[in-house]
Amino acid sequence: MLTGPERRTTVLLTGFGPFPGVPVNASADLVRRAARKARVAFPNVRVAAAILPTEWERAPRLVARLHERHRPALALHFGVASGSKCIRLEAEARNFCRDSLDVAGASPCDPRLSADGPATRLSSIAVPRIAAALAAKGYPSSISEDAGGYLCNAVLYHSLAIAEARGGCRVGFVHIPSDLAEPPLGVEDVTAAALEIIRIALETIPVAV
Repeated sequence: MLTGPERRTTVLLTGFGPFPGVPVNASADLVRRAARKARVAFPNVRVAAAILPTEWERAPRLVARLHERHRPALALHFGVASGSKCIRLEAEARNFCRDSLDVAGASPCDPRLSADGPATRLSSIAVPRIAAALAAKGYPSSISEDAGGYLCNAVLYHSLAIAEARGGCRVGFVHIPSDLAEPPLGVEDVTAAALEIIRIALETIPVAV
């Protein structure tokens, strides 16, 4: 019988590095903080964390490598939404990318993320239930049906496609405010909210003990 790390459910957390107009990406710090706290809060779960480059070519490739390496049961991606004052839970990703420069100065080579993929892919975490739980704890949150046309949408779309192909993985995307120095949400608030999101998502996934 397998014991220890071989039997543990894996949670993958990702944030983003800087991109034009956002020299410091709050999602990177959040993911590092949330990963440390999640390892304590969920001792039977293996937590992997990575910061994705905000690049059209490299980010999807790294997401694919992370799925292959860690075989997560839950992949939870975080990014920032400039001007937002709440936590936004993305309900879907679109097969679309806008013509915007990434941090390397490159534009997408095609307005579609996948030539033969569906127009949308739905988040596979319990978005309404999570939103209600966050609201009950006093964390301003909303459900969004538009993850944008930039790398956040692209990563969610690709991660969902990978999870669909391999099976057994729930995928979600969470936007946080780009400035956590301004109320109503601070760093500790979004970290605690991230742990709550992980907790609820894991309730639908058998965790090996």
